[in-house]
Amino acid sequence: MCRRVIRALVVKTTAGADDPERCSAALTVAATAAASGLTVSLWLSGEAAWLAVPERAAVFALPYSQPVPDLLAAVLENGSISVCSQCAKRRGLEGGHLMARARIAGAATFVAEVSERDVRALVY
Repeated sequence: MCRRVIRALVVKTTAGADDPERCSAALTVAATAAASGLTVSLWLSGEAAWLAVPERAAVFALPYSQPVPDLLAAVLENGSISVCSQCAKRRGLEGGHLMARARIAGAATFVAEVSERDVRALVY
């Protein structure tokens, strides 16, 4: 049997400050994958959309976890950060509110990314 080699990881989290442990787990996995050399696409939806706003990311804290700004920076070393377009609109967020290099994108872009060959998707 031929084993499929994963070259990219798409991580989507719907949790933010409302569920800090799940959020931190998603960000930690994404940052670790990026540090290991995988191309990572981190998707922030629901309350996680706020983490793309620098002031919000800076105040998110969970004991024994890495600071969110550090985790997001690690993802950007070898990947991208996207905010769900509907989630951004519901929160009044536009591109100018987001951290540098984060983008707002919709479901079609997400589906295209997870449909690529040699990609694995995780949803938290």
